[in-house]
Amino acid sequence: MPTVTELTVLPRITRPKRVAAYARVSSGKDDMRHSLSAQISYYSASIQRHIEWEFAGVYADDPISGTKDSRAEFQRLLTDCRAGKIDIVITKSVTRFARNTLTTLETVRELKNLGIDILFEKENIHSLSGDGELMLSILASYAQEESRSVSENCKWRIRKMFEAGRPNTGRMLGYRLHGGKLCVVPEEAEIVRQIFADYLSGLGRIAIAKKLNAAGVPTMRGGPWTETTIHQILRNDKYTGDLLLQKTFRQDHISKKQCTNRGEMPMYHIENSHEAIIPKDVFAAVQAEIRRRAAILTPKNTPVTSYPFTGRIRCDRCGALYKRKYANAGSKYKRVVWICPTFNSLGKAVCDAQQIPDSILEAKAAEVLSLVKFDSDIFQAQISEILVPDHNKLIFIFRDGRQIGADWHNSSCCDSWTAEMKQAARERQLRIISERKQVL
Repeated sequence: MPTVTELTVLPRITRPKRVAAYARVSSGKDDMRHSLSAQISYYSASIQRHIEWEFAGVYADDPISGTKDSRAEFQRLLTDCRAGKIDIVITKSVTRFARNTLTTLETVRELKNLGIDILFEKENIHSLSGDGELMLSILASYAQEESRSVSENCKWRIRKMFEAGRPNTGRMLGYRLHGGKLCVVPEEAEIVRQIFADYLSGLGRIAIAKKLNAAGVPTMRGGPWTETTIHQILRNDKYTGDLLLQKTFRQDHISKKQCTNRGEMPMYHIENSHEAIIPKDVFAAVQAEIRRRAAILTPKNTPVTSYPFTGRIRCDRCGALYKRKYANAGSKYKRVVWICPTFNSLGKAVCDAQQIPDSILEAKAAEVLSLVKFDSDIFQAQISEILVPDHNKLIFIFRDGRQIGADWHNSSCCDSWTAEMKQAARERQLRIISERKQVL
C-alpha cells in the first residue's frame, strides 16, 4: 500500500508594491518652488515608512501648467508605468494630476488596464476601486471648470491693467517694472542703444550677436546672444516710450496657444507712457532697414516649403529648432542636412551641435516606427519631437509620451560612390604607386 506523505504548504512570498509619487506646482515663484521641495520630501518619507511598499521615486514637474501635456516628469512617469516599473502612483489631488478631464480619464484608464492604481490623497480615491472612475469623472470636470474660471479671472485682471495703461510684464533688456511703470536700467539701456546703432551702421543681426558674445555682454536669461534675441530687441516698440498692449492673446485655457491679435481683441496704445531709450525716428529708420533687407533676401511671393522634420528637431544644448540646409552645395557631394541655427550662425564656441543628414533622420525615424521605409504621414502623426542630446544620439518623443533613443553615425564618403567612381579611384592609386616605383 503506497505511503501518503503529508506536504507542507509554504507561505506565498509577495514582493513589495513599487510606489511612486507625482508632484507639481503651477507657478515659478519662490514659495511655490519651496512647496514642490516640501512635496518631494513628504512623499519620499511617506512611501518609505510603509514596509509593504518599495520606493520607486518622486516625479516632480517644476513648474508648468497642468493643462499641458508636455510635462516632462509626468511623461517620464507614464513611460516607467508602461515599462512595468511601478505598481501604485500617489498624487496630492485631481487638480495636481491634470486639469483636463479627457487627459485625466485617459491616463487613469490606461494605467488601470496595466493594473496600476492611482491614489488621489485629498479626495481619498483609488482608481482601481469600483466607483473610482465615476468620482474621477465628476471631480476632473470640476477641476477643468475651475481652471477655466481662473483663466478668465486672469484675463479680466490683465485687460483692466491694459485699460489703465499698465503693462502686465516689465522684464526686458533696458527696463524694469516698478509701481506699474517701466523704469530705465542705465547700463542695459546703453546695450540697447548700441544694438540699434550697429544695425543702422550696416551690421547684421548675427554679426551683432557675435560682437556681444565676444565682448562677454550678458543677456537677460544668461544664455548667448542669438539672431532671434537681436531681432526681438530691434522690433520692440516699447523702447520708444510708447506702449501697444494686447498684441497677443491666449486662444483658450486648455491649449494656452498664444495667437497674434489681428482684431479679435481690443488693443491699447499709450503714448509717452515711460522714458524712451530709442528716439522714434531712429526706431522708424531701423524698421525701414529691416524691411529693405528682408525684400532683398526674401523675394515677394516666395512659397514657404515645409518638410517632415520642420519644427520637430530640437537641440538639447541651446534649445533651438534645427533648420534644413544643403551641405557641400555646388559639389558632387551636395546633400541635405539639418543643423542647429545657433551653431550655424555663432559657431561651436556658443553651441557645439552637430549637423545631421536628412537621410539618416529618415532611416532612424523608420527604425523606431518599425517601418520598412520612412513615411512622413505616419511620422508626423506619431512623433511630436526629436531631441538631440549629444553627438550621434537622437531621442524620438512620441505623442503618447514614450521616448526611444537611437544612435547614428555618418557614413563614409566612399559609401556613396558609384562603381565607376571606385574604379577610377583604384586606377588613380595604381598610377601613383607605379610613378613612385619609377622614381626609385
